[in-house]
Amino acid sequence: MAVILTTNYGDIKIELNAEKAPKTVENFLSYVRDGHYDNTIFHRVIDGFMIQGGGFESGMSQKSTKAPVQNEAGNGLHNDMYTIAMARTSDPHSATAQFFINVNDNHFLNHPGQDGWGYCVFGEVTEGTDVVDKIKAVRTTRGGMHADVPVEDVVIQKAVIV
Repeated sequence: MAVILTTNYGDIKIELNAEKAPKTVENFLSYVRDGHYDNTIFHRVIDGFMIQGGGFESGMSQKSTKAPVQNEAGNGLHNDMYTIAMARTSDPHSATAQFFINVNDNHFLNHPGQDGWGYCVFGEVTEGTDVVDKIKAVRTTRGGMHADVPVEDVVIQKAVIV
């Protein structure tokens, strides 16, 4: 199963791994089905690390979310370049809607990580790596309490299951 993120920079196709991360994939798909990701932004962009989205609309307006999903980071998938993983707080089981695409091999995020859990990878970009590369290179600034916010919005116009 796959999801296409249509952005103002182009399309990103993500193949999901429901076998290794069933709860995480179902959580992500539930947000896609509900239209949650439509008109959200990549609000945190750090070249050499990752691009993060799924939680904010333009103007850094945070969207409400469902209950957190159980962390499945011990599934054998790694935070390699162009994989997608769930963003979370310091609580290992706090991931809701926000996700990030690795733009580097970020092995320090792998299970067990620095906190015994790591960050759950649940898929990989199979088309549109050039789009990811364009996004990772955008200029960033501070936006209120947030750092690494793109100067110009990088918008996920819609997310669809294919």
